[in-house]
This record gives sequence, C-alpha cells and structure tokens, in this order.
Amino acid sequence: MMPELGSFLLCLALAVSLLLSIYPQWGAARQDSRMMAVARPLTYGMFAAIALAFVCLVHAFIVNDFTVAYVAANSNTQLPVYYRIAATWGAHEGSLLLWVLLLSCWSLAVALFSRSMPQDAVARVLSVMGMITAGFLLFIIMTSNRSPAPCRISRSTVAI
Repeated sequence: MMPELGSFLLCLALAVSLLLSIYPQWGAARQDSRMMAVARPLTYGMFAAIALAFVCLVHAFIVNDFTVAYVAANSNTQLPVYYRIAATWGAHEGSLLLWVLLLSCWSLAVALFSRSMPQDAVARVLSVMGMITAGFLLFIIMTSNRSPAPCRISRSTVAI
C-alpha cells in the first residue's frame, strides 16, 4: 500500500508543479493578483506531496519491503536501520527524489519568507522553481520502473 501511495504522491506532485509552473506565471503576465496568489498554496501542496513520497520510500527501506524493486536492489535484511535509511538515496531514483525534496524545501522557504517581496516577483520565482521541479519529477516518473514484472519460478527450479 505504501509504495502505491508514494507513486500516487509523485504523480500528484508532478500535477501540482505543472500548475505552479503555468498558473502564477500567466497571472504575472496578466497582472492578475488572484492568479499570482495561488503560487504559495501550490508550493505548499507540492512540498507536502514530495515529502510524503520520500517518507513512503524511507518506510519501504525500514520495513524491508522487497516488493519494491528499488528496495530489493539496494538493501538487504542484514543492514542496520540507519544504513537502510541511508540506502534510500543510494541509487538513481532515491538520489533524484532527495534532490527534488531539497528543491521543494527551497521553494517552500521562498513561499514562507518572501512576504516583503512584490507579488509578481514571488509568483515568477515560484513558477520557475515549479518548472525545474516538474522536470525532475517527470524524469523520475518516466525512467523508474514502478511496477516490475512478478518473479517467475520455472519448473526446473522447483523440486517435485
């Protein structure tokens, strides 16, 4: 259940980051304050979805969920818990997801601490950060095998 939730959250984060890429930028071009005001809530949603997706991946490593191909390839039952947590970002998908999490943390920081900046500047900055995040998320989603084929047992390996 957790791996599926993590995949869903990544897709949700991609959708939110695409909205963040387009909607506030369009509002800044049209000088529409309502469209620009959506940048901060979209950033909060993007951060929440990415952070929860990362937590789902960490959980899969902690509980040794070997139904996830990434966990099966980068962990084993003999590793201490702190090594399993560190193995989360030890290969392609996990390290990119960590990068996306850090990028969304910076986006969140901009959204939280930019109250004194002009609204159109904040909307444009968050929009560009959403574009970069969307690119990374698209790369992660398109290059990761979220549903590998089940293990097949041939008759020659089964003792009869």
